[in-house]
Amino acid sequence: MAVSHEIKSQLAKLLATEDLMVEHKKVETACFNVHTRVLTLPMWEKASNEVYDMLVGHEVGHALYTPDENWIKDRKIPPQFVNIVEDVRIEKLMKRRYAGISKTFYRGYKELSDEDFFCIESEDVSKMNLADRVNLYFKIGSFCDISFREYDEMPIVRMIDGCEDFEDVLLAAEALYKFCKKEQPEQPETNTPQNQNGEEGESENTSSEQSEQQPGYSDPENQTKEGSSEESEVSNSIDNTGGDEGEPEVKTMDNLEESLKDLIDEMGTETAYYEIPKVNTENIIISNKEIHDKCHESWVGNPYEDFEWVDAKYNEFKRSTQKEVNYLVKEFECRKSADSYARATTSRTGILDTGKLHTYRYNEDLFKKVSIIPDGKNHGLIFVLDWSGSMADVMLDTVKQLFNLVWFCKKTNIPFDVYAFTNDYPNQKYIDDPKSCSEYRLGVFSIGRMFSLMNILTSKTNSRELEKQMKNIFRIVHSFRVYNNYHIPIGMGLSGTPLNESLMCLHEILPKFKKENKLQKVQCVILTDGEGAPLKCYKEVQRPWEEEPRICEMWPSQNSFLRDRKTGNTYKLSDTYNHYANFTTVLLNNLRHRLTDVNFIGIRILPPREISSFIAYCKNYSERDELAKIWKKEKSISLTNAGYHKYFGISSTAISNNSEFSVNDSATKSQIKNAFAKSLKSKKMNKKILGEFVELIA
Repeated sequence: MAVSHEIKSQLAKLLATEDLMVEHKKVETACFNVHTRVLTLPMWEKASNEVYDMLVGHEVGHALYTPDENWIKDRKIPPQFVNIVEDVRIEKLMKRRYAGISKTFYRGYKELSDEDFFCIESEDVSKMNLADRVNLYFKIGSFCDISFREYDEMPIVRMIDGCEDFEDVLLAAEALYKFCKKEQPEQPETNTPQNQNGEEGESENTSSEQSEQQPGYSDPENQTKEGSSEESEVSNSIDNTGGDEGEPEVKTMDNLEESLKDLIDEMGTETAYYEIPKVNTENIIISNKEIHDKCHESWVGNPYEDFEWVDAKYNEFKRSTQKEVNYLVKEFECRKSADSYARATTSRTGILDTGKLHTYRYNEDLFKKVSIIPDGKNHGLIFVLDWSGSMADVMLDTVKQLFNLVWFCKKTNIPFDVYAFTNDYPNQKYIDDPKSCSEYRLGVFSIGRMFSLMNILTSKTNSRELEKQMKNIFRIVHSFRVYNNYHIPIGMGLSGTPLNESLMCLHEILPKFKKENKLQKVQCVILTDGEGAPLKCYKEVQRPWEEEPRICEMWPSQNSFLRDRKTGNTYKLSDTYNHYANFTTVLLNNLRHRLTDVNFIGIRILPPREISSFIAYCKNYSERDELAKIWKKEKSISLTNAGYHKYFGISSTAISNNSEFSVNDSATKSQIKNAFAKSLKSKKMNKKILGEFVELIA
């Protein structure tokens, strides 16, 4: 059975009792960076669960208890000897901390012993030096016979077993090293090659290679070009350890490390981790003023522009929808008041209520009371509108729903901002400096070229100005469906679907919006007809004809994860039925985990041909048939497992029908009946959707 790296990562985090960054990479040995708190684990694909869990527990022990110390300054001890003793200490402390992990270590080491990972099957253990026997005794001593001399070896063994802190480890390692060096058979003298400075040529290299192979002491940043400039003190101290030929060896340590390498699947796909970049939203957001100034410049003074007909359509829609807006306001106020009264407290004042004095014979409560009703939470709404070409047929209906919510916000004094995402608006700031919009470094996702967020509506404008701006937007979106004798301002035509780029920007926009408006609760409403394309990321590429590698935008590899250093969460990006949908869902889940005080609501206007794919979001097959029945009856459904707190799907044909009852004078009885039934059905659907929406935000 294939190993789930995510499960093992969660195990490591649980054992460490902190949100460690756990990475599975194509490295030969595990290591932990004490500065970045990144635990790097090899991809032990061929290891059993018992061995894998044992190895994870061992490395977490190093993460918890091995300090970042430059211990080599004062003591000239080979790293292997320190590592032997430190392994004993950290495993003892892990067993003390987690009672159940003793069984994990027992089973893991038994399997290693049975498979002869220490390569002692053909060896006479009794003739090995003390360091090798100590290493075997504390790891697989339950499965093989290992003895020590009582008069000189056992005191060192007891000393190692009694280590409680790292200073004890250094003292015991020093004692072990001196003993092994003393017992080392004398080697015949050989001529050692000298370098130009008269130093031994191989000693430093040998020591360096030896030190890099020690689990728990190596720095993962030494294994990647990205972190080569920030080597930890532990790593430096090991690398600087000099060693002479004829030093005592710890063969069982080397054998174990070589055997563990056989568990690594060299043909497997390496896990890649990417992060959300820091985004400079000031250079990405096109201001509300700039947007509508451009509309004014495009239309005013042009003799060919005529808005009489489309403005009449806007006014007609505004009149027809006021009942729905008022219903929304009433429901919101009722729910908010109900919540406030549910949290109300009543207390006695100590002042006599003269109106109750006549009841003193049978009533003990003669004092006035005061009820304290807490204020409701301050709300705010952020709207994100899909301004892509695929929205052309449903854009007008979508914007009508948006306008209902904007009027609702205006009547309830809720601050709001409406952003439309596009990659067609000419962003001069990006043109001048592409790196000014988003973080540019290895391991982060890239913001698409020419991506912009148009702030088309905002509560910061007065009512008169807001009305003008809403007319501007209505004119533009109306022209996407119906031919008009006016043109769309440059840059405001429909484009691609940079939805995922917008979601990354929300990491900056939502906290800023909340802080500026002093809000307690923020709702984020995303109106779209689908999903955004997967994001590219920055990778290092070495081309054969170039001396230095370069950073390029490339697609993530198959086995890729989104990693959030603030929350400690990782999210699988692929291996799903719909790669595009999965990417958006992952980004939404990340937002929800990062911004816990924000509700994310999706509204999707669906043509009839897309309802099946929308229902497919529901992973529970037994619920799909029920959703299909609800859709057939009500022409709307809501999901809770697509990244959003609630994801509304609304029929485009149903929502485009005028909810007002109107017929021609010459209409027959049958036509009047059908028009009336259609009107009632549309009103019922809208009220249901609006009711669910209010329930979420109140």
